[in-house]
Amino acid sequence: MFNRIFLVLAQTLGLSLAVSSASADPNFWKFEWPKTNFEQTSVSSWIEIMSGGPPKDGIPALNNPDFGKASEETRIGGREPVITVDINGDVRAYPVRYLTWHEIANDTVGGVPVAVTFCPLCNSGITFDRRIPQGTLTFGVSGKLRNSDMVMFDRETESWWQQAVGEAIVGDLLGAQLKQLPTWMESWDEYRTRHPDGLVMLEPDFPRRYGRNPYVSYDSSTKPFLYNGEMPPHGIPALERVVRVGESAWPLTRLATLEQVTENGITLSWAAGQASALDAPQIGKGRDVGTVRVRDQAGNDLPHDVMFAFAFHAFWPEGDWMLGE
Repeated sequence: MFNRIFLVLAQTLGLSLAVSSASADPNFWKFEWPKTNFEQTSVSSWIEIMSGGPPKDGIPALNNPDFGKASEETRIGGREPVITVDINGDVRAYPVRYLTWHEIANDTVGGVPVAVTFCPLCNSGITFDRRIPQGTLTFGVSGKLRNSDMVMFDRETESWWQQAVGEAIVGDLLGAQLKQLPTWMESWDEYRTRHPDGLVMLEPDFPRRYGRNPYVSYDSSTKPFLYNGEMPPHGIPALERVVRVGESAWPLTRLATLEQVTENGITLSWAAGQASALDAPQIGKGRDVGTVRVRDQAGNDLPHDVMFAFAFHAFWPEGDWMLGE
C-alpha cells in the first residue's frame, strides 16, 4: 500500500524513490538548509525527522492565490472538502483538491495574514495566523516529516515548524507558537449554499492532477505512512479520524452516531455530506465522513482539527480521549 502511494507521488512530482530516515543528520541537511540554526531544537533525536521524498519546496506552497466567486466555480464536486476561512466578514474557501498538492496557502483574509495548511498523511487541516512577535512569516513545505506530519519552514529564518501543533521545533525561532484560527472543513455544497457570493481559491497554475487523490485508500490502511511511533490507546484504529480541541480528542465514529455532543463546555456537531479526500481515486467520490463544527456556549466557532488518531496520540500522548460511557 505505502510503496504504491509513494510511487504515485514520486511519478507525479518527478522525485527520486529514495525515502528513508537515512542521513538524519544536520551536517548533511546544512547543504540544503544553510540558514537553519540546527543548534536550536526541541527534537529529542534527529532520527524523528524523516524525508517524505520531496526536497525543500518540492511540494510548492501557494502565495497570495487567486480567487473567484463561488457562484461561478464549476470544477469542484459538491461533496468535495474545502477549508472555510471567515475573518472580519471576508469569507473564503480553500479546496482540498488543491491543498492536497500544495499543503500550504499563504494568504491575507480580513486583513489577517494566514497560512491555510493541510497535511494529507495526518488528515490535518489547520489555519494559522502568520504573525508572531518577531514579525510576519511566510511558510513553505520542507519535504520532511515527523510522526508522519508535515514539517513546515518559514522563509524569513528557515526555522522548522511542526504543522500539527504550530510550533517551531528547529532554528532561531525555536519554541515560537502560531495562533490557530477557528476555521473548519466542509463540503463545497455546504459552503456555496451558505455563501453563494463568497470567494473560492482558483486552480493554481501548476502541472498537477487536481481533483485526483494520490493517496488512494490511505484512510482505510491499518498503519500510517512513515510512522514508527506508538499506536493509539483504547483499541482505536490508527487512521480513525478524531476531532481535536486543545488536548482532547473525540472519535469521529462516536460523533457521527450521536450527531451532537456537548462536553467540556463546548458543542461538537456532525452532519453527513462531505467526502473523504483520502479514499477514492477521485476526491469527490470518497466515502462520506461528514462535516464537523465546534462551537462554544455562545455559538462561536472554535479552533479544532479533524486528524488521524495516531497523530493525536503522537503529539498529545497524555491527551484526553473523549469516549463517553
